[in-house]
Amino acid sequence: MEQAKALSSSASQSLNERFKIAFGLTAVIWIVGLVGHFTPLLEWPALAIYVLGSIGVVVWRGKSNGEWAEMYLAGGDLKKSLKWGGIAGIILFTMDIFNTVMWYKSGKPPMMDMQGILVNMNFLYLFPVLVLAEEFLWRGLMFSAMIQKGYNRHLTVFATAIFYVLNHFAVAPVGMQERAMMGMMAFPIGIFGGYLVLRTKNVWGSVLVHMITMISMILDLFVIPNLVYQYMN
Repeated sequence: MEQAKALSSSASQSLNERFKIAFGLTAVIWIVGLVGHFTPLLEWPALAIYVLGSIGVVVWRGKSNGEWAEMYLAGGDLKKSLKWGGIAGIILFTMDIFNTVMWYKSGKPPMMDMQGILVNMNFLYLFPVLVLAEEFLWRGLMFSAMIQKGYNRHLTVFATAIFYVLNHFAVAPVGMQERAMMGMMAFPIGIFGGYLVLRTKNVWGSVLVHMITMISMILDLFVIPNLVYQYMN
């Protein structure tokens, strides 16, 4: 009995730590991003904390406390997660491509700031690392902690999706219009990914959704504008 109580107390303490770390890391990222916006460094320090902090914290908690399953990086229904992640990713991919074509056909400008970062600064190859950081923080660390602390599941899905959207304004070193566009793309990813993790208790399907939509974003930036402009001319 005493041993069971000790284990329960330890698990509760570990959960509380994860919950505080998730929201504490988010607060640090947003504060650093806000301060950096008014300096020559812009949001780059916040972006670095976001990527390194998110992956670092999850790996640290997983290795030191064995919380891989608690953070949904292990266990759950991996097969179901990947299956529905692929389906959801294809749906979002199709929606994004359609919206992008309509955007350019209406004469709207391309995302020049993002193109400059991805091409001129060679950040295109770091997209997979960014996806892991985002999924680990929002759908892994924060989502799992909220669910396990008993928060309403629908509120948890919506809240983590909104935090993910708002985070684009805190860490993206681009113009506000491009941040808003990325935020609009982030919301359905957060909703689809959140419910997928909720049903499967596994984050890797949400990672797959995110990876597929990142492919559509690359097409949005480098392929679709040329095709649309050629068709219009």
